[in-house]
Amino acid sequence: MFKLVSRLSGRRAAVTGQFCCRPGSSQLHLASGASCQKSALDYSSADIPDMPSCDFKPEEYKGMSKERMMEIRRQYCNPMTMKVTYYKKPVFIHQGHMQWLWDVDGRRYLDLFAGVATVSVGHCHPKVTAAAEHQLKRLWHTTSIYVYPPLHEYCEKLASYFPDPLKVIYLTNSGSEANDLAMLMARLHTGNFDILTFRGSYHGGSPQTMGLTSNAAYKYPIANGLGCTNTMCPDVFRGPWGGSHCRDSPVQTIRDCGCAQGHCMANEQYIGQLKETFATSVPSRIAAFFGEPIQGVGGAVQYPKNYLKEAYKLVRERGGVCIADEVQTGFGRTGTHFWGFQGHDVIPDMVTMAKGIGNGFPMGAVVTTPEIAASFAKGVHFNTFGGNPVACAIASSVLDTIKEDGAQQISLDVGTYLMTELAKFRDKYEIIGDVRGKGLQIGVEMVKDKVSRDPLPAEAMGEIFEDVKDMGVLIGKGGVYGQVTAPSFCTPAVKKKKVYFC
Repeated sequence: MFKLVSRLSGRRAAVTGQFCCRPGSSQLHLASGASCQKSALDYSSADIPDMPSCDFKPEEYKGMSKERMMEIRRQYCNPMTMKVTYYKKPVFIHQGHMQWLWDVDGRRYLDLFAGVATVSVGHCHPKVTAAAEHQLKRLWHTTSIYVYPPLHEYCEKLASYFPDPLKVIYLTNSGSEANDLAMLMARLHTGNFDILTFRGSYHGGSPQTMGLTSNAAYKYPIANGLGCTNTMCPDVFRGPWGGSHCRDSPVQTIRDCGCAQGHCMANEQYIGQLKETFATSVPSRIAAFFGEPIQGVGGAVQYPKNYLKEAYKLVRERGGVCIADEVQTGFGRTGTHFWGFQGHDVIPDMVTMAKGIGNGFPMGAVVTTPEIAASFAKGVHFNTFGGNPVACAIASSVLDTIKEDGAQQISLDVGTYLMTELAKFRDKYEIIGDVRGKGLQIGVEMVKDKVSRDPLPAEAMGEIFEDVKDMGVLIGKGGVYGQVTAPSFCTPAVKKKKVYFC
């Protein structure tokens, strides 16, 4: 199979690549036009680099058998649990430490997926673990009916990371809940109802946020998300327009571009499509526009550089508020900025976040302006677990750890290097259509060929994922067609250890 291998040590790394021809049914094509056969799990141990050393020793697993776990999974867990099981041969996770995971058999994996971009500073980071233990011994739970230090200490700290006037914080338990709340707040504040999102977006799986989400895999044949409209995603690789200077990324597309310096015709075309949506699909006054600074589940899709700035202006002209979904892009992951929206030179009216906020502990938040917050106070909204003392202590420690460990700068350094090296493989192999992203939010789009840009079939993607997992590396995938690998969500601790990227 196609393999990319890199060992990162500090800011230096060496990347090598192989294209292994083996008997099988699937054909992969080189950029030169040559082809070779591929089959899953047909490689020798000599093909696999030695796993870098690790001085952490996991506990011996003595729990229930794998067979029993699968019986319970099939019999007692919701069928959806089996549907989302990632591999034909599942991974039975037992313990984690920083960028590493161990299964019940003691096998070690490099985690480049981080629980869907959630483990922001490393599994069981000692500083975050200590903060959780300290709070657990003091107070597990109370609610915002009472005044308790962890809630207020954290809100003040989180607010310091935002520009004015984004200073009012509502704590939730997940990203779906945060986006659901943001929808409500936007409608109350504006007095309008309709909300716009991009095609290919993912903003949650609750009945309301399912309307924001624009991906058939996450849809059900029931009424949901009333008042939500999807507009064309300005995807400069897969969309109808795009060139080689469009996006804010160390790596650009291979599409030709005839634009003059500082002028992007693709951006003009996509803004034209947004205007068309305003003219045909929504009322003259709208409530909100949701946009991820970089689409996450959609496949690390980046927009033309000035798109969000112009889109925000059009939304506000129609009475709407602009909402940045930072569930995946927040907390320094993009490297250049702490929040993804800052890379677009815009200030939204609301920001939603989750995932990396608590390094895997269930938590989310909505940050907004005093004016919008005042509109929300017309009724009573109460969240039993939002702002839980343990969640606040953990989230506060995460902010401190990101700063103390230099995680944002590491995301920039390691991510930029990784993308530029991956781009060399894109130029060499026909199967890799695009490499994109910022910092450690990276997407590698797999295609049948670069001319058609047709997505690599699900079966072939499945083989790749199974092979990479069996080589000891866990990666993610996204895209409307499941054609984008996400090999980038690893903890920034990789700077201090030798790691692979496969």
